[in-house]
Amino acid sequence: MPLSRPVVAITLGDPASIGPEIVVRALAVGGLQDVCIPVVVGDRRIVERALGTTGVSLDVVPIGRPGTATGKPGFAEVVDVPAYGVDGIEWGRIQAAAGRAAFESIRVAIDLALAGEVDAVATAPVNKEAFRAAGVSQIGHTEIFGERTGTTDPLTLFEVKGLRIFFLTRHLPLAEAIRHITAERTLDVLRRAATALQTLGVPAPRLAVAALNPHGGEHGLFGDEEERELAPAVAAARAAGIDAYGPLPADSVFWHAAEGRFDAVLSLYHDQGHIAAKMYDFERTVSITCGLPFLRTSVDHGTAFDIAGTGRASAVSMVEAVRTAARSAFAVRPRAI
Repeated sequence: MPLSRPVVAITLGDPASIGPEIVVRALAVGGLQDVCIPVVVGDRRIVERALGTTGVSLDVVPIGRPGTATGKPGFAEVVDVPAYGVDGIEWGRIQAAAGRAAFESIRVAIDLALAGEVDAVATAPVNKEAFRAAGVSQIGHTEIFGERTGTTDPLTLFEVKGLRIFFLTRHLPLAEAIRHITAERTLDVLRRAATALQTLGVPAPRLAVAALNPHGGEHGLFGDEEERELAPAVAAARAAGIDAYGPLPADSVFWHAAEGRFDAVLSLYHDQGHIAAKMYDFERTVSITCGLPFLRTSVDHGTAFDIAGTGRASAVSMVEAVRTAARSAFAVRPRAI
C-alpha cells in the first residue's frame, strides 16, 4: 500500500436510490483501500440497510473524525450524520426525507474537506426533485459545492478512458443554454479548462471546442453562432497562449479526442457531452468538479429508482469515481507536511 494514502470522503447520495448500495459494494469489491482511506459520510442506518439489500459483508464502524479511520479492507468506516426520517424512507421514491439526508451527507463532507480532514470527496447520485421537496435551494451537486466553498461557476469535467469533456453550460433548458454561448463565456471557460488540466497533470493541454449547429454551421448556412461567438473565442484563446481549436463539428470532435488528437473537448450544453461520454463507456464515466479548493468526483449516472433496493446496481462508476479522487487528490490540494 502507498505510505501516504489520501483520505476520500464518500457521500451516500439519495438513500432511496442505488447510491448507498453502490457505495457499500465499492467498499467491498473495488480495492479502494489500496489507493486511499475511504470514509463514508452519512447516516449509518442507511449503510446498514444497503448491506442488507446487496448481501455485501462489511463491518460498519462509526468514527468521530476521518483522522481515526484505518482504511482496512472489510470495513465501512462511517462519520455518522443522523438524518431525520431515515427509518421511514422507501426505496425508489422521491421523498423529502431522502433529499434532506442526501444534502446533509454532502454538507458534512464539504465541511470536512474545507477543514482539511479529508483530501477529496466522491459523491453518489442525488435526485433533484427530492432536493426540492426537502427545501434545498441548490439544484444539484455542483451548485452545492460551489456555494459552500465560495467558488464562482465551478467547471464540470467528464473523464472516461482518456476522453475528457468540459461543459460550457450544465443544467439549463436547451434554448437558454444557447443564449449562454457567447464569445466572452467561451474564452473564460477555455482559460479555466486549460488551468484545470494543467493542475491534473496535462502540462500543455490541447482543447477543442464543439460546434453547436450541424456541420459546424457551414459558414452561417445552418446557424451563425460558430462565426459570431465561438470562432472569435478560439482566436482570442490562441492569442492568449492556449492551444485551442474549433469550433469543430460535434458529430466528430469527440471521436478525434478519444483518438488522442485533443486532450479535452468543450461541450456547449448538457446532453452534447453526456451522450458522447456515456456512449463511449457508460459505467466508467466520472464527473470531476474543477476550481474547488479540493477535488470532488462523482458517478455519472442517476439514482436509478427503478432498481433501487434490489441489490442489482453496478458499482463500477462509484469505484472509478473514488479511484479518480484518490489519484488526483494531492495534485489539486497538496497535503501539508
